[in-house]
Amino acid sequence: MTTPAATPYAEFDGRPATPDDLRIPAFAGYGHFTAMQVRDRTVRGLDLHLERLDSANRELFGPPLPGHRVRELIGHALDSTGTRDASVRVHGFMPPGSTETVTMVAVRGPAGMTREPRRLMSVPYARSVPHIKRPGEFGQTYYRELAGRSGFDEALLTLPGGVVTEGSITNIGFWDGTSVVWPDAPALTGITMALLEDGLARADRPSVRRPVTLDGLGAYRAAFLSNAQGIAPVRRIDGTPFAVDEDLMKQIGQVYEDAPRDAV
Repeated sequence: MTTPAATPYAEFDGRPATPDDLRIPAFAGYGHFTAMQVRDRTVRGLDLHLERLDSANRELFGPPLPGHRVRELIGHALDSTGTRDASVRVHGFMPPGSTETVTMVAVRGPAGMTREPRRLMSVPYARSVPHIKRPGEFGQTYYRELAGRSGFDEALLTLPGGVVTEGSITNIGFWDGTSVVWPDAPALTGITMALLEDGLARADRPSVRRPVTLDGLGAYRAAFLSNAQGIAPVRRIDGTPFAVDEDLMKQIGQVYEDAPRDAV
């Protein structure tokens, strides 16, 4: 789903990571993060990423995580690696016994989602506290790997009764011939999903949220995935096939390309 990337370079609060620093995510990984693609030192939806980090930090630890500080840390890590195009992750941790947040910025090679149609395997799993993006989610990784070994490209997380929530590392949208439909279920609102919702509304092509179930998939003409690395069509979910709607993907792709970028 992504292009190959090198081992990440990491900084903690603006300085190169030490072995002691790396023990924090290794042994006390309770925290949160956001992932973004940087191109020519700009990021789509940067304000949304900064809001996500600040909100999660307040909820998990209490203190804010100021956006201007995060922006400086991202810029410093990019300067240290001498790159303008990269995959960047920003993590917030609070080490045991500390009252201050430690911010880790990891930089690696740029990545992108190819437009190859995806095959999804539904699995009976949904994340707890789904609105917080956090590292080390065992269930997501387990089911994504299981889907891969079973000949699929991604796992589709579902609640009891086959209620569709999200992909293991993606959001999913459906096309009913009139509107883009996002599952109305507990899930992380991805930054790309939020940008698409806003962009579709501005283009007078509003999207809606409503319950989607596995036994109701036949009501939809097409489906697609989105995450920080882009968008891709869905070919099938379990045994239910979907046509790749080229017009839809072109429209969604244009909305994604038109999303504003901010400098870091």
